[in-house]
Amino acid sequence: MPYAIENGFVKIPEKDFERLIDKLEDALDRLALDAALRENKKRFPGELVQRMVEGEAPLRVFRQYRGLTQQALADAAKVSKTTISELETGRKDGSIKTIARIAEVLNLDIDDLV
Repeated sequence: MPYAIENGFVKIPEKDFERLIDKLEDALDRLALDAALRENKKRFPGELVQRMVEGEAPLRVFRQYRGLTQQALADAAKVSKTTISELETGRKDGSIKTIARIAEVLNLDIDDLV
């Protein structure tokens, strides 16, 4: 890519300039997509929120939303199915370590479950 510097300005052929602009726009699009995907982690259908507002346990709501059985979640989080059941019914609070493992499996923040 030939260019020249004159009086503090860089002069390049118009084709090269257009190619640079295209690359910049592509890079900005990728950044916007990455940001949207990261943010998407925190967007859920209104029906999920409604279920939690009505008092349903967030753990149960998110587990079902992710399409997991209690056993599948327990296996992935390395806890017992009984622990998942007790957390969902409120019979048990669970340690931070346990909640953190469950949140990781469900692709959530701990705050989403407590």
